[in-house]
Amino acid sequence: MPVRQMKESSEQHLVIKPHLQNPMNPAKKTTKAAQNGKGPPPLEIDGQALPHSKNKGRRRGRGGRKPDQGDVMMRPRCRPCTATLTSSANGNVENDFISDMGFPTSSKSLSFARRPGYGQVGTKCIVKANHFFAELPDKDLNQYDVAITPEVSSKTVNRSIIAELVRLYKESDLGMRLPAYDGRKSLYTAGQLPFAWREFKIKLVDEEEGVNGPKREREYRVVIKFVARANLHHLGQFLAGKRADAPQEALQILDIVLRELATKRYCPIGRSFFSPDIRTPQRLGEGLESWCGFYQSIRPTQMGLSLNIDMASAAFIEPLPVVEFVGQLLGKDVMSRPLSDADRIKIKKALRGVKVEVTHRGSVRRKYRVSGLTSQPTRELVFPVDENSTMKSVVEYFQEMYGFTIQYTHLPCLQVGNQKKANYLPMEACKIVEGQRYTKRLNEKQITALLKVTCQRPRDRENDILRTIQHNAYDQDPYAKEFGIKISEKLASVEARILPAPWLKYHESGKEKNCLPQVGQWNMMNKKMINGMTVSRWACINFSRSVQDSVARTFCNELAQMCQVSGMEFNPEPVIPIYNAKPEQVEKALKHVYHVSASKTKGKELELLLAILPDNNGSLYGDLKRICETDLGLISQCCLTKHVFKITKQYLANVSLKINVKMGGRNTVLLDAVSCRIPLVSDIPTIIFGADVTHPENGEDSSPSIAAVVASQDWPEVTKYAGLVCAQAHRQELIQDLYKTWHDPVRGTVSGGMIRDLLVSFRKATGQKPLRIIFYRDGVSEGQFYQVLLYELDAIRKACASLEPNYQPPVTFIVVQKRHHTRLFANNHRDRSSTDRSGNILPGTVVDSKICHPTEFDFYLCSHAGIQGTSRPAHYHVLWDENNFTADGIQSLTNNLCYTYARCTRSVSVVPPAYYAHLAAFRARFYMEPDMQENGSTGEGNGHASKGTRAAGDYSVKPLPDLKENVKRVMFYC
Repeated sequence: MPVRQMKESSEQHLVIKPHLQNPMNPAKKTTKAAQNGKGPPPLEIDGQALPHSKNKGRRRGRGGRKPDQGDVMMRPRCRPCTATLTSSANGNVENDFISDMGFPTSSKSLSFARRPGYGQVGTKCIVKANHFFAELPDKDLNQYDVAITPEVSSKTVNRSIIAELVRLYKESDLGMRLPAYDGRKSLYTAGQLPFAWREFKIKLVDEEEGVNGPKREREYRVVIKFVARANLHHLGQFLAGKRADAPQEALQILDIVLRELATKRYCPIGRSFFSPDIRTPQRLGEGLESWCGFYQSIRPTQMGLSLNIDMASAAFIEPLPVVEFVGQLLGKDVMSRPLSDADRIKIKKALRGVKVEVTHRGSVRRKYRVSGLTSQPTRELVFPVDENSTMKSVVEYFQEMYGFTIQYTHLPCLQVGNQKKANYLPMEACKIVEGQRYTKRLNEKQITALLKVTCQRPRDRENDILRTIQHNAYDQDPYAKEFGIKISEKLASVEARILPAPWLKYHESGKEKNCLPQVGQWNMMNKKMINGMTVSRWACINFSRSVQDSVARTFCNELAQMCQVSGMEFNPEPVIPIYNAKPEQVEKALKHVYHVSASKTKGKELELLLAILPDNNGSLYGDLKRICETDLGLISQCCLTKHVFKITKQYLANVSLKINVKMGGRNTVLLDAVSCRIPLVSDIPTIIFGADVTHPENGEDSSPSIAAVVASQDWPEVTKYAGLVCAQAHRQELIQDLYKTWHDPVRGTVSGGMIRDLLVSFRKATGQKPLRIIFYRDGVSEGQFYQVLLYELDAIRKACASLEPNYQPPVTFIVVQKRHHTRLFANNHRDRSSTDRSGNILPGTVVDSKICHPTEFDFYLCSHAGIQGTSRPAHYHVLWDENNFTADGIQSLTNNLCYTYARCTRSVSVVPPAYYAHLAAFRARFYMEPDMQENGSTGEGNGHASKGTRAAGDYSVKPLPDLKENVKRVMFYC
């Protein structure tokens, strides 16, 4: 037994009513009002509660609507109107609006945009998808409620209880039914059970007590009660496109049925299953290993029900003796040297929450969860053994009680149990239990090792998926048989099209004025940036001890020459000589260079700061960006030491591209954009937004989430994007500061927020107000579609209306998803004309049929050429479309935009505004105060965060520091 340690004794929320009806029928031609940029008026607030509806499951997802969501009514306008935005002398936008409006009401609830038709543009081809047709069962699906007393929190224990119940009563009380169980409260059967309600008594033996040791037996009371019958007719109509609302209950039952056998065979994590038997685990270092597994999900598609299967890998803790794990973590010499405080902290972080089993009791292998480490080494630990407080050492106790000699007495003991009732366990008496996923952050070496395992060429991945479906043998699965589900073993063949690459426009002074990318890539040879900027005043700080002054000067000279060759005007001489500094003195060095340069240029500020950083620079990069962008207002470009020593033209060319856009320039634009030939973009002033929210890593339970919104600032080019960031409540997906109001003692109620600020910025940059909005939203899961659309579309409406009473440009709202498991493969891997050099499908491949949604407006687009591994197409789902895009229109626009990414001469995998928003949100994590980042709290912040926002743990989210005005205007995040 382990040794027991003795211890001394309203915020008010807006409710939004979902009566949002798309006022424009996608099947009809664009109305005059839409062409003039007049969409529906702002969403109006209505305090009534949301009525229950049977068909909202599709929009809400399984979790349902959050209680703090609001209720909104949108009313389509019936008369055209004229609106203009004018700026006053102080820069504030004023109203100049003449209108006589009437607002007919609508009683229909919000529904996602319907597919307007299928795309026709591009070269047709066939691709294979990792979707397997699932035949719809013809049996009744019944749901039963399960209540287990005493209540059990572990799904594993719950499953053991129900498995024992089925073993005992299947042939009698259950009427030969084989039920599927979700591990919680629901049981499902094909056909009804012989009863509507019944109670069972189940005794379960604790097998962890060992073979020869005493076994504990617990009795559980299980009550099974009939709840409902799933409507398969409804599901069939939905799959046939005759109904718009998906029957989530029926889909959920089928998903659970097909997961039942895999849950018993493998280690289930989320929607994936892992096992060391699927493929030999590979060591990742520091006590971790990678397990191979597969992802599985049933999905409704145009071809019917589809089973989506994909390969998966994850990091697991190696099932090692704890002493050996510690040796891998700290090095083998830890067995012969005392531990430092840093060593102790590292062990504690690595083992906290990990389940271990004892090895000093023969066949008795009790399991415990580690809660901490003792502060003293094992040899110093003593505890009272009786009521007279007779003390005995841990070493003596284990020797006398179990005949177990503790060898590494200089190591601390593990603490298991809670703080009030903690127990000591010597490290060498414990082994880590198999099958525990590692959820903390991996280091660089571990990431590299994991990527080597997961990076598979398309043909290899396809073969592994086929082997998985054959190994799972769904035709032999007793649960699939019971419910009448049949799964095809062939990959779905899907019609696809390869969209043409767009022509790109470069400056007239270059030899090549126009360029047509080939297989998703091109280069800057013989081309000049279409809008090359001027850099007259720049400086360089060298933080790398290994880079000599002469090497740094050579690098800066070559970079300046490349910028000039690429089309910029770049002064070859810095304002001051290259300044050498220590990484730990980053703030002092930056301010020194800033002030010395200002005095040298008689008050004119630096336009660009180059920084040479060590390859492994810890927090230096983040500190430098935070100080430059929120304190000094400096645009910076960092370069790693390895690139300074090994200068390549490709590297210098890419850095010059980044510098140009950071200075406010454009590298290239779409030829169709400058020729005003892009449908529903070139005809009237159009602004394109990108938005994303990044959340803290697993284990950080109080750090804020970071939201970022970028918006195009040029028209018709739609190439330059300004960005804003804000901190918000922990793991809050809805972007809180798209629109906000607050009370000012002088001005009264003041409107603001990221959408409003970016609309005003567009007006200042172009001289025109946006008459159309295209909003690409990244990072939203299917279960969040409804609430994100409801909340954020309302915020867009309010931001527009705050500029003018009836200013409502039509909005197209598109969700961008990369975290899905659909993969597309060439129909014939030997046909080199149908693949790129990596063996992946060609860039521009688009799919909008068969594996896509039965009725809604979505498509898969692989816009990039693969480099290594299997390309993941982006999934675009048009949730709301007041601009009446055709399938070809939105697919071509999205594909063409992917060729305008500023940082390289390749098409990218995600539409650039969404990509930029992700970069900006990632950058903003550096703006939190360093000490706050360490302990999971938030830092000081940007005026775009609500001070009243609450987060997990019920604390106020502190705003991020304000970006300096000159930084906000440019693509600082590139």
